[in-house]
Amino acid sequence: MPNLSEWVADNAEEILLADGFEEAFMGLASRFGFEQPVAAYDYEKCIDILVTRDGMDLEEAEEYFDFNVIGAWVGELTPIFIALKGE
Repeated sequence: MPNLSEWVADNAEEILLADGFEEAFMGLASRFGFEQPVAAYDYEKCIDILVTRDGMDLEEAEEYFDFNVIGAWVGELTPIFIALKGE
């Protein structure tokens, strides 16, 4: 697979990426009623990044991520975060 920026450039006109969470990038997602796909990220991997990279404990990382990342609506191209159950 090409690197993230090459892959996104080849697959969408305009994509908003969540800075610092490249390792959690899963691909592009489509939403009903929206023409442009959005970046999709693995929620658990994002939390792991905050724990390992930033030294947060699990509760801090979840609270920070839920409020500052998921809670940051930046328009129709806001990325989505997928919680994979059962893994």
